Amino acid sequence: MTSPLQQKIKITGPSIVTANRTWDGAVIYRTARQDWSADLADAAIVRTSDEARALLAESAADDLGAIGAYIAPVEIGDDGRIEPGNLREQIRRSGVTIGLPVQA
Repeated sequence: MTSPLQQKIKITGPSIVTANRTWDGAVIYRTARQDWSADLADAAIVRTSDEARALLAESAADDLGAIGAYIAPVEIGDDGRIEPGNLREQIRRSGVTIGLPVQA
């Protein structure tokens, strides 16, 4: 299996690096400050394959804070607001799509 860092990266628009936080599974986003945030507005935006590859490599090296880092598309509104660029990321941002059982 090929490492994500060795795969060809195609960027067709603004993108971010996202992952899941290791201790609770929350969706997180890589920031320009080289850390993670649960707020999509804090995410570092990349626009080229080289920028994406560099941000992904930096993110993968931080395996204590996050797991499963990958590049995801985003859309930037006229007001500068960042929104998920596809259905998968919209679902991940919103949380689970089914009711979870309540533990007693």
